[in-house]
Amino acid sequence: MRIEQLEYIAAVTRLGSLRRAAEALHVSQPALSETVRNLERELGVDILDRRRSGAKISAAGRELLPHIIGVLDAVDTLRRAADDQHHTSRMIRLGTVNAATVPLLVPTIRAFRAAHPETQVEVIGAQQADIQRELLEGGLDLGLINYLQGDDKPTGLHTTELLRGRPVVCVRSDSPLAARRTVSVADLLAQPLIVMRSGYVMHRYVHRLLEGRSPTFSYSTDGAEMGKLMVAEGLGATVLPDFSVRGDPLERSGLITYRPLEADNTTVLLVIQRPLSASVPTAAGALHAMFLKSAETYARDAAAPDTPGGT
Repeated sequence: MRIEQLEYIAAVTRLGSLRRAAEALHVSQPALSETVRNLERELGVDILDRRRSGAKISAAGRELLPHIIGVLDAVDTLRRAADDQHHTSRMIRLGTVNAATVPLLVPTIRAFRAAHPETQVEVIGAQQADIQRELLEGGLDLGLINYLQGDDKPTGLHTTELLRGRPVVCVRSDSPLAARRTVSVADLLAQPLIVMRSGYVMHRYVHRLLEGRSPTFSYSTDGAEMGKLMVAEGLGATVLPDFSVRGDPLERSGLITYRPLEADNTTVLLVIQRPLSASVPTAAGALHAMFLKSAETYARDAAAPDTPGGT
């Protein structure tokens, strides 16, 4: 049994004759008639009542017609679902907190683009809570999120760790702080500090680190990328995860560097999240796997003894 056999019968029923059905389907009348006869022989039922005046659906055919229509409707639903999935697989929506962007995201997107040239990736910078809400509501396929070790993870999301690092002080390369092995809280308080806006993990970390004390002057910015640019322009220092600074174009060019915080053992995690309840589109699954591979490469390179920055 083939789908076109059922489609031919539905067309004959709808149009009232083999001739009109053949014209509508752009097949010859003998070919259409033979296709229907093959199905009749398979089922052992005369579906069409053939007379000199033409062919119409038989009484037995009318009894089978609801089942035929049901199969055709199911096939149409399947085709639409496949078309929808094909369409959505051409666009992946990735949410990212800004402290997770350039050093890991850009190489991964570049590799994904080479492997999947027809699939677009829309990168959306947002705060953690917004990304997780959009993941749960279906507005995003994947999300890059930062956590402090020990933070609770939300239910409803599958979480995979990509990187773990430590908070560091990001400074301009000619800053006096760049000459030190470590930077103390007193050092931070003595100069302008660029802090992340409320809602970011590093805002919460810096607030806890300073214990309510205020630096001589502070700026508030919406994300690490702007923070690093402000550091490069000599406006002050900022505190970020080391994986947000190491490998950044500004760090590779020598404009900025980073130093560990004195007597601080805090761990910052970068994870990738996706909804637990939804099926993962093939392309999104491929991008997820590429992030894992890129994170392994990044962590291996960071552990090399000649890694710049740090100590």
